[in-house]
Amino acid sequence: MARPIRVEFENACYHVMARGNERKPIFFSDNDRHLFLKTLAEAIEKFDLSLHIYCLMPNHYHLAVRTPQANLSKAMGWLQTTFTIRMNRRHKRIGHLFQGRYKAHLVEENEYAQQLVRYIHLNPVRPKDKTAVIAKEKREYFSKYSWSSHHFYAGNRPAPAWLNMEWLSYWSAQKKKAHQKYREEMDHFFGKKTESPWDGLKAGLVLGSDSLFDKVKSFISQKEGADEIRWTQGQTKNSRIMVLQRYLKKEHDDRLKIWLRVVLGGESKIDVAKSYGYKDGSTITHLLARLDQVQKKDKSIKQQIEQWKENISSFKS
Repeated sequence: MARPIRVEFENACYHVMARGNERKPIFFSDNDRHLFLKTLAEAIEKFDLSLHIYCLMPNHYHLAVRTPQANLSKAMGWLQTTFTIRMNRRHKRIGHLFQGRYKAHLVEENEYAQQLVRYIHLNPVRPKDKTAVIAKEKREYFSKYSWSSHHFYAGNRPAPAWLNMEWLSYWSAQKKKAHQKYREEMDHFFGKKTESPWDGLKAGLVLGSDSLFDKVKSFISQKEGADEIRWTQGQTKNSRIMVLQRYLKKEHDDRLKIWLRVVLGGESKIDVAKSYGYKDGSTITHLLARLDQVQKKDKSIKQQIEQWKENISSFKS
C-alpha cells in the first residue's frame, strides 16, 4: 500500500486523525486521556504547533493543527511514539498502539475550518450511519463529554494555554457572543443529519478552495518520490477524464463521440463498439478511418478535433 502523501509548508493547517492498532482502544481510562493531553501539550511547545480543536474517542483521535515551521511529520511522529512508550510502560504492554501512520488533510482556515469544528466536536454523538440523524437523546451525553475542545468553544470552561481559540471568531468577533452563537448552532444539530466536510475533500488531501488545491498540486509535482509521482499522474488522468466528459456531454455527433472516447480517452475499440451495439472493434476502426477522410473536406470538424487535441495536450502526462 502506498504511504499517504505528506505536504508540509509553513503555516499549513491540517486535520489529523489516527486510529488504534486493529481499531482497538488507544485509551483505557480517563488517566490515559489526561496522559495524551499532557503529551500533546508537550508536542505543541516542543514543535511550535498551534492546536485549534481536538476530540479523543475510544479508539482514535482528531486534531486540527497549524504548523508555522512546516514540521507536521516530526511533531506527529514524536507525539505518537512518546505516547505509545508511556502507555506501554503504564500498562506493562508491548507493541504498536496506533494503526500505521496518521492521516492528515490540509484545511483552509475559513468556512472549511468552521465546518470542521462542528464535525469534529459532534464526533462523540454522531451515529455510525452517516445518513442518520443525531438522536435528540444524545444531547445530555454531548453536554457532559469532557474529552474534546467543545466546552472551551461553548464557554463552559476556560481554555488551556496550549489551545488556540482563534477559530471561535468564526461565530462572532465578540467573545461572549461567539460562545453563545456556537452553543446555539451545536444544539441545532440534534434531531437532524449533519453534512460531512469530507464530501468536499479534494483528491483525498485538501479541504479548501481551488487556490489551496492548486498550491498543493504544485508542491507535490515538484517532489520526486514514487508516491508523489503516482498522485500527480492520477490527478492528471482525473482532469483529462473530467474534460472529456464535458466534451462528450455537449457533442451530438456519434462519430465525434467515438473519436473522443477512443483517440483522446484511450478506451478500447471493443468496449466502445459494444456500447453502440456493434459486434466487434473493427467497425470502430472503419468508422475512425472514414472520419479521417471527412476531416479533409469538412473544415469545421477538422477545427473541432484540432481544438480538442490542443486542449487535452495541456494536461501533461
